Amino acid sequence: MANLTNRESGKPLKIALIGLGKIAVDQHIPALRANPNFEVVAGVSPRSKPEGIEVYESTSELLRARPDIEAVAICTPPQVRRDIAREAIEAGKHVFLEKPPAATLGEAEAIRNLARAKGVSLLASWHSRFAPAVEPARNWIASRRLKHIHIIWKENVRQWHPGQSWIFAPGGMGVFDPGINSLSILTRLIDDPVIVQKADLHMPGNCDAPIQVEMDMLTDSGVSIRADYDFLQENEQTWSILVEAESSEKLALHMGGTRLEIDGKEVMREKEAEYPGLYAHFHRLVSTEKSDADFSPLRIVADAFLLGKRIAAPDYIE
Repeated sequence: MANLTNRESGKPLKIALIGLGKIAVDQHIPALRANPNFEVVAGVSPRSKPEGIEVYESTSELLRARPDIEAVAICTPPQVRRDIAREAIEAGKHVFLEKPPAATLGEAEAIRNLARAKGVSLLASWHSRFAPAVEPARNWIASRRLKHIHIIWKENVRQWHPGQSWIFAPGGMGVFDPGINSLSILTRLIDDPVIVQKADLHMPGNCDAPIQVEMDMLTDSGVSIRADYDFLQENEQTWSILVEAESSEKLALHMGGTRLEIDGKEVMREKEAEYPGLYAHFHRLVSTEKSDADFSPLRIVADAFLLGKRIAAPDYIE
């Protein structure tokens, strides 16, 4: 287990960011700097050098130069996370994994097993679960029998992921990269296992991951679920989950879980504040020597690839 002295004395947890791309700069760094329980002391990137952060070119170099670091947040593309996480865990560091936790379920489970063996805390982070309307929606669902759930998750890849060619490479997941956010909310809203029944994966000829997906699922208790994912929607994005109860009552989460409607009436509209909640959760895990490594959203995506029908789509040109 990493040294507890700093936490016991009330000093902030020293953390490094591995991968300093858009998500790290836009979300992780501001959330960490606003949290007095953390001190961002370093980062790893071959190119990006955010102001005020000591940057190293590799995880190995970071760990040699800064043995005082207690935790790392891995914000790289998923294809390289396993090796980075293994190196950090072997060095006794607590690990925060940006979503998706790894390129495959096997890699994710290997990371979880190593963290358990080494006695460090691991967070497989699903930031959309920390959207403000998710817990109120979960509470509403808990007292009702559900009939159907419809996920509509559509955005413009050119707007949200410019220049990120890894997203269409093997392990990059394509439209499932944002789509897995909806699955992280879904698996928080309901406790039943979700079974993939059918998936149509629209694959551009020059890509190794889908750009559009239509998927049918079913819960263990018989609730039908439809998911429509699209990476080519222009103008405003659609990040919605529509829930219908057997009583005909309806709930809708919009804009990724920042807006909540009950029977067509808006009852909540909040600003996005996911990463501050995520880091508060990570600090609690480290302080109590616990982990949170739920891979159920990744398992649904893996099942979609196993069962999915590949449908030819036009080449993707950014």
